[in-house]
Parts: sequence; structure tokens; C-alpha cells
Amino acid sequence: MPVITLLDGGLSRELIRFGAELKQPEWSAGALIEKPDAVRQVHESFYRAGAEIATTASYAVVPFHIGEERFARDGLNLADRSGRLARAAADAVRDVRPGALVAGCLPPACGSYLPERFDAGHAREILAVLVEGLTPHVDFWLAETMSSLEEMRVTAAAVQGTGKPLWISCSLHDDEPFDRQAPPRLRSGEAVQDAVALAVELGAEALLFNCSMPEVMEDAVLVARRTLSDLGSDMPLGVYANAFDRRATDGDANETLSAIRADLGPDLYLDWADRWIAAGASLIGGCCGIGADHIAALHARYRTKALDGTAA
Repeated sequence: MPVITLLDGGLSRELIRFGAELKQPEWSAGALIEKPDAVRQVHESFYRAGAEIATTASYAVVPFHIGEERFARDGLNLADRSGRLARAAADAVRDVRPGALVAGCLPPACGSYLPERFDAGHAREILAVLVEGLTPHVDFWLAETMSSLEEMRVTAAAVQGTGKPLWISCSLHDDEPFDRQAPPRLRSGEAVQDAVALAVELGAEALLFNCSMPEVMEDAVLVARRTLSDLGSDMPLGVYANAFDRRATDGDANETLSAIRADLGPDLYLDWADRWIAAGASLIGGCCGIGADHIAALHARYRTKALDGTAA
């Protein structure tokens, strides 16, 4: 088994445990505005559970969630705050996580799962604000939940010249019922093979798949690993799935709180993670609905094995 790097889990649902209110359309940005210490506590909780990387709470710091007027007024300060809180948490856990890293979250600038609404010009303006606010605080960039090749290109361009590495994470089409015979694809319908080739072209240092159901991740990793082999690349691959119950989802991405599956506790998530690792992933974490208990279980399995020499 390869050495596994552990990411954190989903920030939003964990905020509730620390007294923040989760509501739409603000989503996690609401806590960043009204209860920032809860954000820091969630980051620290994930680190102490075993995560080596925490991702800044900048996902919802976009007009799609907080509105154009508030973003124009407060977007830069909120991006800066999200970076400072993650860095403060990393500093606070140096005793148990001396190598703790902070990933600067660059979200879908025009809304999650909505490649058809992506406006490249507006996205560039939004991303410029996030990059400016986050740059002093982060170790590398994590472009999250990219649903199209265009989103990948525009987001990668936004961090050129910052001197920090870029990881790209794509969101996969995961409508039920699942068709295991169909090739894995992004939410735009574009092929995973094309996303892999683009990630290599853009100079990304890792490619991941996130914010999709666990059931669709394994095939994407297998296709990605084959494509990278064909391209002569050893780029690391990763997965951090969500726990959304698609059957209970209704409404736009910033209108409702999606229900969380009751069948995706830490034990079952470990089973999925084993499959992703067998397929070729070495960067493992969780997205929406995957909490600190899931990360602790991942840490107990993979890091304990690495320490006793059976996973290296």
C-alpha cells in the first residue's frame, strides 16, 4: 500500500458541532462572518483527528452564496480571514501535527455543479479577490469541485505567478442509477481522460475527485491512473467523496441543505477508501457530510499501518 496523505473532511456540517448555524444561501460563509472561531475549531478538530492538510473556509466566499454587493464589500477581507483561521489552527497543532499544511480553497466561482452557468470573465474577477486574500496564508492551492474543463483552465490561470503549487479536484457526474458501463465524466459531461490530460498540461501537482458520491470515484481513479500512465506522468491522485443523499436533494445548490446519507459512517467510508487506494489514489479525505470521526478512522487505519511498517 502506498503512503497515504490525509486531507480534512467537510467543513460545513462540522461547523454545527461548534455552535455555528448552517443555512442557505450563505452556507459556510455564514460562519466565517458570524462565528469565525467555530471555523478555526473545525480546522483544529480535523488536524487532531489525523488530517495533514486543512482547506480554507473560502468555498462559499463567492457572489453565488453571499451576493454581489457583499462580495464586493467584504470578499477580500473574508478570504483573508479564512486563510488566517486555517493558519492559526495549523500553528495550534504543531505538537501533534508538525507538518500541518493549509490548502487555499478556490471554489467554482459561479456556483457548484453548474458548468452551464460558468462565466469566465466574471470568474476571473472573483478568483482574483480570493487569491489576493489567501496568498499570504496558504501552502498550496486546491481548485475544488471543478465541473468542467473551462473551470479548470480559468481557475489554474488565476494562481499563475503566486509561486504556490496547484492541486485540481473535479466533481463527477453521479446521478442515480449508476451505470458502471458508462465511462466516468465530469458534471459537464466531459470525459475524465480529458480532465487528466488538462491537469497535466496545466502543471497541476495532483489531481483529485471530490463532492460526488463514493460509488463513482473508483472508476474515475482507474481511468485517471491509466491515462497518466499513457502520458508518462506519475501525478498523485486523490478522492474526497461527499455523503449527500442524492435521492433527497431538491432545489438549487444554494437553496436547500442536502440530506446526509445514514449508511455512510466511518466503517463504510473506510471500505470505499480501501477501493480508491487499490485503484491508485494516495490522497484521501472527505467532502460534505464526512466528519472528524471519519478522518480519525482513516488515520487509525492508514497511518497506524505506515508506522508499523506494513503499509510502506
